[in-house]
Amino acid sequence: MSGPRPVVLSGPSGAGKSTLLKRLMKDHEGVFGFSVSHTTRNPRPGEEDGKDYHFTTREAMQEGIDQGEFIENAEFSGNMYGTSKAAVEDMQAKNLICILDVDIQGVKRIKETDLNPIYISIQPPSMEILEKRLRDRQTETEESLQKRLEAARIDMELSKEPGVFDIVITNDDLETAYEELKEILNEEIKKVQDAK
Repeated sequence: MSGPRPVVLSGPSGAGKSTLLKRLMKDHEGVFGFSVSHTTRNPRPGEEDGKDYHFTTREAMQEGIDQGEFIENAEFSGNMYGTSKAAVEDMQAKNLICILDVDIQGVKRIKETDLNPIYISIQPPSMEILEKRLRDRQTETEESLQKRLEAARIDMELSKEPGVFDIVITNDDLETAYEELKEILNEEIKKVQDAK
């Protein structure tokens, strides 16, 4: 695959991934793109096929997975989700840095492919700070909050394993975290800008 290297971004909910990503995309317009994931769930009101998701059937998606067309896939609440190789290649063909926002399981699956992305983990400074951030959002029930915190504990442990990520950014200070993120992506950003 030619084109800029994709970026795999991982980290627990509340670590600040979305905030950092939004800023990166705003500061570097026309440089980054998201691969459009496939899902077997029904579209929600306002969602467009091919824009929000590629909506598909369980049979069609399973067939694609069996044929090795997916980089990673998972099942949540009885629905399948996944990233196809074609979706990433589509971004690279447009000379965009494809961003894949995946959980730690997705990271491990992508490691088994020939994608060769830059692996970045965004981590909170501590469990206490993460819990405070998640509670301040006030979007969770206590039960779902506890599930997120447990997933975050596992994520934080696994991110320390040598060789899993190219860089682990601790988002203690947003400005510093953003500078670190830009620093590791500079070379790829430059490739995209030079090719325009």
